Amino acid sequence: MTKGGHWTPHLPTSRSGTHTPDTPGKPILVLGAGVIGLTTALKIQLQGGYRVLILADTLPSDPKSIAYTSQWAGAHHVYSAREENGLQYKLEQATFDTMWKKSEPGSEAEECFLRVPQTEYFFDEASEIKPLRSMPNFKYLEQDSLIPGAKLGVSFTTLTIDTPIYLNYLLSRFLANGGKILRGSVQHINQVIEAGARIFAGGTTVGHSADPPVAVINCTGLGARFLGGVEDKSVYPVRGQTVLVRAPWVRFGRTTYRDDTGAWTYIIPRRSSDVIVGGTRARDDWFPKPRPETTEDILRRGLELCPELAPPEARLGGRKPTLEDVMPHVVGEGCGLRPAREGGVRIETEWTEDIGGRGRVPIIHNYGHGGAGFQASWGSSVVVLELLEEALSQLEKS
Repeated sequence: MTKGGHWTPHLPTSRSGTHTPDTPGKPILVLGAGVIGLTTALKIQLQGGYRVLILADTLPSDPKSIAYTSQWAGAHHVYSAREENGLQYKLEQATFDTMWKKSEPGSEAEECFLRVPQTEYFFDEASEIKPLRSMPNFKYLEQDSLIPGAKLGVSFTTLTIDTPIYLNYLLSRFLANGGKILRGSVQHINQVIEAGARIFAGGTTVGHSADPPVAVINCTGLGARFLGGVEDKSVYPVRGQTVLVRAPWVRFGRTTYRDDTGAWTYIIPRRSSDVIVGGTRARDDWFPKPRPETTEDILRRGLELCPELAPPEARLGGRKPTLEDVMPHVVGEGCGLRPAREGGVRIETEWTEDIGGRGRVPIIHNYGHGGAGFQASWGSSVVVLELLEEALSQLEKS
């Protein structure tokens, strides 16, 4: 395999359109059905001229498992990029612009989002995330309004994402536009380069979308570490554990930042009235179930940051709420493995040649987003689409 270089995108707004299952188009195979795979597949599909098939071993409608990280995400848009330049910032900025539009009242995706006032506290002034200054209604907090120990605080308006609902929205929109999805576990990427997804069809007719693809889009997340032909050992898990609290009275977000590794404690309300309380960031921790002692620690920290987690009656007369006030409203726990990567996200083209006699076939990688998958999803899909069209243009000229 020969590798192409990184692509620095302008992140333009591309034309959009749809196609039906019978419309001719170039077959594209997307590996992975997390938020990155679903968004990328939908973006390519809406461009027109492509027949897109998603091949994945886990889908949004499946029972939750540690193998599918996207279901466990909070999620909110608060920027992970720390400077207002570079690829990561461009990915997150483009994604926020898209999601903000989708969250508008009356939009078809409105129910997936909740616009909220957000407060961020920093314990080291040097750790401030500069891109936050571009968020709606941004302002610095007065020193006398900071929580104990905080050196700096900011507030702004952002959006939260009800991830299970949003993932199924992406999937249903992809299918409604004529996309195909097939369950399968790929051992080596050469399998699908040579034969496409039809080898996983098990006798099921999936149409021309299962033809050998003109390009493969690799959105396998943590799976990129194990996928034959990729086996990127710079990919590693960052385990996150959260608690789900039913608290419809909480309609704001809060986050404390302890250092430059990111959020330490966060409160993320959803439109559904559930509130995600987190969290943890444990590198190379593969444990697949919530740890009870961690759940208690998360709730203790969450209540300290946000006493409003307790119901209003528990706070009458200025009473300080306790964990016992919150526990009856806990409706779930979760943990997921964020697919991080040394050196950051990988979005680039890699060429294969003469796999199964097929000539040159591009693989476009889009993985390694860590905990920023949702807030970089639309931006990264734009870059992938640019790389795809550039690669296919090269093939046509050769």
